[in-house]
Amino acid sequence: MIVWGGVFTNTGGRYNPITDSWAATSLTNAPSARWSHTAVWTGSEMIVWGGYDGTNDLNTGGRYNPSTDSWTATSTTNAPEARFYHTAVWTGIEMIVWAGESDLLAQLNTGGRYDPNNDSWTATSLTDAPEARSGHTAVWTGVEMIAWAGGNRHSLDRFNTGGRYCAAAPSPTPRPQPTPRPRPTPVPRP
Repeated sequence: MIVWGGVFTNTGGRYNPITDSWAATSLTNAPSARWSHTAVWTGSEMIVWGGYDGTNDLNTGGRYNPSTDSWTATSTTNAPEARFYHTAVWTGIEMIVWAGESDLLAQLNTGGRYDPNNDSWTATSLTDAPEARSGHTAVWTGVEMIAWAGGNRHSLDRFNTGGRYCAAAPSPTPRPQPTPRPRPTPVPRP
């Protein structure tokens, strides 16, 4: 298990359950301190991205290789707008980040696909994208990302909607949002 970052720190640790011991992650080339960032595991590296540093939200990140205890910065060329309270999923070949909040207190419905093999970003499609939000959840099904719920913490709106983003298509396009089913009205007992 690898943990990294938190309330304005850029330190971390690697836990070995066999020896029940911790080792600090390297600070050399580690991303700047932040919180409300995301992290995904690729099978060989942990990729952290985005977050907030106490003054600004961030569109930077890093790839941590526990085998070499080393960090490599992620490209910022074509990276999504800086954000925090977003989600990230690993598809098996790329990391998808979506939605979140900008330091302009705006909710976002944009995102990006990060390819660590080429250190490159591609924007996610806005076609049929769900309403902008932060604090939502997202999962990878093996063929698509499903994002659900969240809200706007400034207006206190909460959402019971979401969307499906198909990243495997030649031109990735989100599919229409699922419609929540209404709850049945209880029938009074005699």
